[in-house]
Amino acid sequence: MSATIPLGGPMISGTPTIHVGENSPEEVALKLLPYIASVERKVLHTTTPGSGEMPADRRWILDTYAEFLKVRNPGGRGQH
Repeated sequence: MSATIPLGGPMISGTPTIHVGENSPEEVALKLLPYIASVERKVLHTTTPGSGEMPADRRWILDTYAEFLKVRNPGGRGQH
């Protein structure tokens, strides 16, 4: 199964997209995110006050996702 998700709203010519397909770098990054969060003691859900859990904020999620993609494709060249 494969999906193309437009970033920033409706599909517009030239709009950047994320290609999420079976075992694509993007899909693998999304699947690894909960594991990385666990190791870094972050949670990807609402936390309970006093639980000691540290919620992952938007910046952490995007930075972690981008870091994985950079490691997977260090030259920044597309795989398409």
